[in-house]
Amino acid sequence: MIQAIILIKVERTSIPRTAQQLLAIEGVQEVFSVTGEYDLVAMVRVREYDSLAEVVTEKIARITTIQDTSTMVAFKVYSREDLEQTWQIGVD
Repeated sequence: MIQAIILIKVERTSIPRTAQQLLAIEGVQEVFSVTGEYDLVAMVRVREYDSLAEVVTEKIARITTIQDTSTMVAFKVYSREDLEQTWQIGVD
């Protein structure tokens, strides 16, 4: 599974609408409204790189309220569940 984090700048008045449009795209799992340089962060999970390219360059690029994006691909995902399992190795 390929996971990507997409930082998104949008027109301020369109944040809720843009978030809903993003969530309608297959592969977009979550969208966060955030503080700082970017307005939204989209978490994308797809099976292959071609699908990620389609999501970013075709589907997200069509949303007219988006002004700029920056995409980061995750090398490894760490979760609380992963950490808990790590600390339980050899404990019985």
